[in-house]
Amino acid sequence: MMNRDLFQHGAYGKEIAAIYRHLQILVSARLAPLRVGFGQHMFLLMLAKKEGLNQKTLSELLLVDKTTTAKAIRKLEKEGYVRREIDPVDFRNQNIYLTDDGKAIVPKIEEALAEVMEAGLAGIDLDESGYKEFMDLLKVILTNFHRKVRQNDQ
Repeated sequence: MMNRDLFQHGAYGKEIAAIYRHLQILVSARLAPLRVGFGQHMFLLMLAKKEGLNQKTLSELLLVDKTTTAKAIRKLEKEGYVRREIDPVDFRNQNIYLTDDGKAIVPKIEEALAEVMEAGLAGIDLDESGYKEFMDLLKVILTNFHRKVRQNDQ
């Protein structure tokens, strides 16, 4: 059983929320010249790994709701970074692909994210197994929260 004293006084999540806000500010500033908003970059990065995904699959892989995905893809399409094609297997679906412009900005996005994370990770020895364990724990927490949100939506 978890020690409930750890969660007294609203301390839970305070640091994570603050990290998110600061990350949003820093990443948004770096991506603004590319005309990519905070959160939209993750769709481009996912499509760079695996093109031809539909919106439903993108939502599932990125653990975001379908509305967020639809808005992001619409904006990225307007900017000329992605294009949609009818799925030849299921005409009801559209598969999403990076355009040449989309492919060209992926390395710039990766560079911007690396610079921001380098600043955030200053003073942390990345060779330590503790860092990997920390990231693994964050993934477990995210997965648990995502599962709970999905249960509440049903």
